[in-house]
Amino acid sequence: MPRNTTTCTPRGIAAGLAVVASLTLALSGCAAYDATSPADARSRPTADGGERVKSGVDCAEERCIALTFDAGPSKHTPELLDILKEKKVHATFFLLGRNHVVKHPELVRREADEGHEIANHTWSHKILTDLDADGMREETSLAQDAIAKITGHKPTLMRPPQGRTNDTVADVSRGLGLAQVLWSATAKDYSTTDSALIEKRILDQADRDGIILLHDIYDGTVPAVPGIIDELKNRGYTFVTVPELLAPGTAEPGKVYKP
Repeated sequence: MPRNTTTCTPRGIAAGLAVVASLTLALSGCAAYDATSPADARSRPTADGGERVKSGVDCAEERCIALTFDAGPSKHTPELLDILKEKKVHATFFLLGRNHVVKHPELVRREADEGHEIANHTWSHKILTDLDADGMREETSLAQDAIAKITGHKPTLMRPPQGRTNDTVADVSRGLGLAQVLWSATAKDYSTTDSALIEKRILDQADRDGIILLHDIYDGTVPAVPGIIDELKNRGYTFVTVPELLAPGTAEPGKVYKP
């Protein structure tokens, strides 16, 4: 069943703080949302009764985990793609349109050609919950169009900046054919260049059906990736893209997916 959660406040707030918590959410732009886990997604039929996703990995049986990267491509992405190719791992890339997709079309094309999942992280990383519906639609659709111009395909997945979402984001995403994907493990690699620390943070949080959030725009991140992959493989994990993690279910536009 979907789980009601929020991007900004911890769960289990005492009843006596409910009014304060509600006010805080209203003022901060954060909102509760229903999140569907990968396991729930795998058990559901497709929304339109169509063909379910076929994957070479059965994540109901195997210990799957998805490696995702936000905010690229960047100067670090070629090294990352070389590592992923060597390790035989496919990732999911949530791409920024302005200054990234339009600046590095050859890297977007390479990501797609090498079998990685290409997804949307908006045009300029504006916080969607701070915008009205038209602003949300512009931020998201501009990135959609820029990616499609390079790859020939519009993404079906998006990640809202900072994971901030609400009902209006869901409605806009649904209209654009996009499902929202959050995460379960993050290194906060925007705050450190210590690759060993980035690796440790991810390994400490890794779990079955997890979705790892990293950024291929920071200096310390890409050097941490080989150790993360090797250790998680040693622990018995199989790396998959987000669609493979949800298969044979499909990500439904507008819905939020989070382990």
